[in-house]
Amino acid sequence: MGEGIWFMFCSNFNCSKEGGKTCISGLISSILDPYSCINHVFIISTDILLLFVAMLIIYKYSTNKITTPFQSPHFSSVPILSAIFNATLSIVYVAFGIWTIYQKLHTDQTVLPLDRWLVLLFQGFTWLLLTISVYLKKLNLPCSTTVKSCSILALLYAGFLCISSGQEAIAERTASVDTVLDVLSFSGSILFLACAFKGRSFKDTGPDSDFDACYAPLQGEGHVSTDEISFNHNTTPFEKAGILSKISFWWLNPLLKTGKEKILENQDIPTLQQPCRAQTCYSKYMDQLSQEKQGRSSDSPSMLSIIIHSHWKAMLISGILALIKVLTLSTGPLFLRAFIEVVQGKEAFKYEAYVLTVALLITKCLESLSERQWFFQTRVVGLQLRSMLSAAIYQKQLQLSNAAKTTHSPGEIVSYVTVDAYRIGEFPYWFHQIWSTGFQLCLALFIVYSSVGLATIAALFTVILTVIASYPLTKSQLECHNKLMFAQDKRLQAITEALGNMKVLKLHAWETHFKNVIESLRKDEFKWISGLLSHRGYNLVLYWSSPIIVPTVTFWTCYLLEIPLNASNIFTFLASIRIVQEPVRLIPDVVQVFIEAKVSLNRILKFLEAPELGCRKLQQECIGKNCEHSIFIQSDEISWNLNPTSTPTLRNIDLAVKSGEKIAICGEVGSGKSTLLAAVLGEVPKVNGIVQAYGKIAYVSQTAWIQTGSIQENILFGSEMDPVRYEQVLERCCLVKDVQMLPFGDLTEIGEKGVNLSGGQKQRVQLARALYQDADIYLLDDPFSAVDAKTATSLFNEYVMSALSDKTVLLVSHQVDFLPAFDSILLMSAGEIIEAATYEQLLASSPNFRDLVNAHKNTIGSEMDIMDSCKGRAVTMSMTSKGVIQKVDVKEEEEEEEIVPCGEQLIKKEERETGDTGFKPYMQYLRHDKSFLYFTLAILFHITFIVGQFIQYYWLAAEIQNYKVSSDLSIIDLEMGFRLSFTLGTTMNTYFSFIVLAVLAWPVAFVIIPMVYITILLQRHYHASAKELMRINGTTKSSVASHLAESVAGAMTIRAFGEGDRFFSKNMNLIDANASTDFHTFSANEWLIQRLEILCALLLSSSALAMTLIPLGASASASVERLEQYMHIPSEAPEVIEGNRPPHDWPSAGKVEIYNLKVRYRPNAPLVLQGINCTFEAASKIGIVGRTGSGKTTFIGVLFRLVEPTNGKIIIDNFNICTIGIHDLRSRLGIIPQDPTLFGGSVRYNLDPLEQYSDDEIWEVLGKCKLREAVQGKEAGLNSFEEGAVAQDGSNWSVGQRQLFCLGRALLKRSKILVLDEATASIDNATDSIIQKTIRTEFKDCTVIIVAHRIPTVMDCNMVLGISDGKLVEYDEPMKLMNNKGSLFGQLVQEYWSRSTNNGATLEDW
Repeated sequence: MGEGIWFMFCSNFNCSKEGGKTCISGLISSILDPYSCINHVFIISTDILLLFVAMLIIYKYSTNKITTPFQSPHFSSVPILSAIFNATLSIVYVAFGIWTIYQKLHTDQTVLPLDRWLVLLFQGFTWLLLTISVYLKKLNLPCSTTVKSCSILALLYAGFLCISSGQEAIAERTASVDTVLDVLSFSGSILFLACAFKGRSFKDTGPDSDFDACYAPLQGEGHVSTDEISFNHNTTPFEKAGILSKISFWWLNPLLKTGKEKILENQDIPTLQQPCRAQTCYSKYMDQLSQEKQGRSSDSPSMLSIIIHSHWKAMLISGILALIKVLTLSTGPLFLRAFIEVVQGKEAFKYEAYVLTVALLITKCLESLSERQWFFQTRVVGLQLRSMLSAAIYQKQLQLSNAAKTTHSPGEIVSYVTVDAYRIGEFPYWFHQIWSTGFQLCLALFIVYSSVGLATIAALFTVILTVIASYPLTKSQLECHNKLMFAQDKRLQAITEALGNMKVLKLHAWETHFKNVIESLRKDEFKWISGLLSHRGYNLVLYWSSPIIVPTVTFWTCYLLEIPLNASNIFTFLASIRIVQEPVRLIPDVVQVFIEAKVSLNRILKFLEAPELGCRKLQQECIGKNCEHSIFIQSDEISWNLNPTSTPTLRNIDLAVKSGEKIAICGEVGSGKSTLLAAVLGEVPKVNGIVQAYGKIAYVSQTAWIQTGSIQENILFGSEMDPVRYEQVLERCCLVKDVQMLPFGDLTEIGEKGVNLSGGQKQRVQLARALYQDADIYLLDDPFSAVDAKTATSLFNEYVMSALSDKTVLLVSHQVDFLPAFDSILLMSAGEIIEAATYEQLLASSPNFRDLVNAHKNTIGSEMDIMDSCKGRAVTMSMTSKGVIQKVDVKEEEEEEEIVPCGEQLIKKEERETGDTGFKPYMQYLRHDKSFLYFTLAILFHITFIVGQFIQYYWLAAEIQNYKVSSDLSIIDLEMGFRLSFTLGTTMNTYFSFIVLAVLAWPVAFVIIPMVYITILLQRHYHASAKELMRINGTTKSSVASHLAESVAGAMTIRAFGEGDRFFSKNMNLIDANASTDFHTFSANEWLIQRLEILCALLLSSSALAMTLIPLGASASASVERLEQYMHIPSEAPEVIEGNRPPHDWPSAGKVEIYNLKVRYRPNAPLVLQGINCTFEAASKIGIVGRTGSGKTTFIGVLFRLVEPTNGKIIIDNFNICTIGIHDLRSRLGIIPQDPTLFGGSVRYNLDPLEQYSDDEIWEVLGKCKLREAVQGKEAGLNSFEEGAVAQDGSNWSVGQRQLFCLGRALLKRSKILVLDEATASIDNATDSIIQKTIRTEFKDCTVIIVAHRIPTVMDCNMVLGISDGKLVEYDEPMKLMNNKGSLFGQLVQEYWSRSTNNGATLEDW
């Protein structure tokens, strides 16, 4: 019974192959044979499955009652094209099936066997129902996972039909109608897939229109989508492009046309489509992270799992494209075999050569399209992944705890984005190479087996040995890479620290030492780079030699097994080996990318899992008047260190501040004042107790943090502009005149860290930023130390006591003068509040507070005699009313004319090359070291390699049989398919190919010439835009890194103002700007390669020519250009001028003569110092005074040649400082700078980085600086580089302690000339008194130049120099100046006395 049915089905129990040909045995072979019964059973079974699924989809759609508002359909060409093509195909299938029945009835008078026409009918009906089901989905129904799954199954099924029918047609040299239909069905399945995965395309005009059921809007996305679309009118055309436009990259033409017509600028680059924007990527990440946390109760969420869940669909589609590429590529040897047999006269039909040519053309076009889309899709996934990680890293750094910051330095955090996130973003591009290489190898082995039989085992064994031999190299490569990353981090940290504190390095003449340190770190890094490249080189040698070793072993095996060799099987074998040569050769690169991605992912994961700040929700809303306190703290211990055994920073803090109270906090250096403010902000990780703050907080840090941007942007800080309030804030903060002096007023761009502002100006910008926020609580950390006495008094009266009259204020201050105005004073010592009362109560009851006040009196008491001798100058001051310091009626300087903003911005944007630079960047690259020598050797070796290959193939073709067409195709298919990663190799390969083609087939020259011409035209059209895109990509990447580094430095201020979301949003905009240029860059690459590959396919050339005329890569040349620009920034003067070096003991006396000194910062900028003439006698004490921003710090900068004089000269002990080397100058001068700077490392390293002094000398200096006990209290000690010593930027030491370190450096150096630039601004009066006494004792025989706002510091100077607006207004002895009624110094002294006597005392009391 069963046999009868089977006989009716196919008339033969084994097979039903017409023509009486032998049947094929074996299950797999039978399935692959399109004529076998088993193949027909398999096809009909699959058709029945697809029919069932399609009918189920149609039934489901027909029973679904979809109620949607009026919709305006906007169908793309894809559904229509798919419907027409597949409907036509199904009709042809059915028609041919009916025709087959008719033919059988006409010839055999029976419809038996059934299999042939049943297959055709089932195919036709299946394709028809699939067409209907997929097309219905495009009309008005939500997308279905069933449709997508069905389309994928149809693609795989059609691929099977295409391969089996195509293989049989080539092997048997016949092409039947059903074979052609099976091949065409593969194209139809691709259209099915495109329709199934393409979202709905219609406009919803009703208010309640549904979203696509497969799309779940992200949090916060739905309500902003409309605004986003209307705002981003320049969104990339890719977002609305049709499927054909996307496949051909036609949507990129407008941008390329713009780039051809003009030089592209940032505003010409369209914005990204919504799915690729950082906000969308980060939202997906957070959603998936929350799901992972819910699913994992104990373990931490898996980043890899999150990545897979977010991008598996895109990777699946790109995987299908990779599969198509591998399948089409693998047909090359089969075409080669068929062409050889045609040349040998074994063609199956008359025009087989033409059919093979057309088939080859179609296959090559399909290969190009699939590969280009594969690479494009994976690049998009990598871009989304990079944006997601960059945003996650930025958000994490805003929440990073203080302990974690010691582990993850600012330089490392920046490298997580600029290095690690980019490496992980490259991984999806390489991912499919992992499996496609193995699959391609299997296909090649199958073809090889058909050519050389059992000798395939030898080839396979050789390949396996090659892979096994690479394992130790891969393992060593991983170890080298881990150590390289560690070495890179150390070097980046050192460079970041050096660049950030370059002024200090120059002032101390430490540039050479730090350069040597960085070079040493670079050498250590280079050692691991060399090791890594060596291992990669060994891998390359191993894999590059495999195409030579494998054929050699295989041919010897053929000889031993007596397997005959002829042109057909030899060239087919070589073609198969060369097909897998590229993917096998890429194995080291894939392994390298995998290793780098793994290491980078681990580094980022470690950072993302780092401890965060604890519960920071300390700010609570105050409902009505129910808030009893504005600030409430009740805690036993508050500590930066989470270690339970560590000593707490603050102890027994019990503080309650009522709304509107003004609280002053004072105490010696390191007593915990700043930590108390940090605790209120929620920055301190360990709090045993309660810390609460009610209302909005504004914070002014002790070290000014200024954003890169305009002054206006810094003051507004994200708030809306209120012109009236803004002007009031400028007036309250004494910034009106400063703003007028700047070239663009308040729109003047401020450099990184406020580099072009003075210390006082930076602090006042900070104060303005806080005041403009109109907060409820103001935390001010010693904001007046960087300004002069008059400005400080004005700020205190106008800012603290007037503008903040109804606000809660906590002010840390070392200036005793302001204390009487406060409601309460907190006296701190050793981390505890030892006293808390009003000024009068503390003065009466607290010995510690009296000591503090007496120290202040003693500081200024030495000037009593001077003051008494100045007739008419002594003025008795008293408080006019509680809370306001009495203003002094001093003669203001005449108002100057308002300076009209003009000229250029002080800070220039990063420059970039424009236009075609030709070979310039490559020549610049080759000039370094021995690059030309290595480049020449590479050329010689490559010529040898190529000539040897051509001789080998030419000899084989000539010796075996002289088949011209086979030689041509082997060169086209083999040599031009061999892609090299650099232009030299591809160019040489191409022109050698041209020569051989011209020799063996001279008519090809008529094809080569127009092909090269068209290629050059395409390349030029591409190159005009690609260069600019890569250059813009470099500048936008720098913006991302700069903003991240800036945010890391100001994280505490950002959190205090609650501006984290705004900064995060800005960061995502910068990420999008960079990602957009990257997106259009790799899209342009695919645009060019696709057109060149299609061109090559049309001209029967090879896809290798796609990379022939493209330069080495816009990315590489753009990087060279940027580095070259940096390397050619004008340098400082030479460190040493051998012909004019000062004596070893210079300066021996310390005399300084200044003649007509003029200075401007830039050629077109106004003069900052205007013709200063004066002489500082040897061993004298010179005080330099002036208002904030008058030019005092610039004067010091010129003395150290941080700024070169525009005119005039400075002579020190008979040497013009501009004629000697800057190292000889700076190493002989001592300085205590305005901004105290420490470096990560040991205490000893910070005092003596050059290791010139003994431990005893350093301990002695620490004692004089009052740091000995603090250092002894640290577990790390003097020489330890452990975490407890000195953190990067000295963040674990107070600002006052850092200034004491700077004093220690000066004491060690003992220069004949010492400069103090606001050296004691952040030190309490008692410590200042000790320091001044130390300076007077230790430097009594030295010339001491003192810049100070504290007038007592300069009262005992021999001479005082007054500067106003860059001009020298007076230079004389202090007493004479005070006797001068119009003296600037007299005004400053009077202002200082008026402020200092506010504690209720009079001059007679002193």
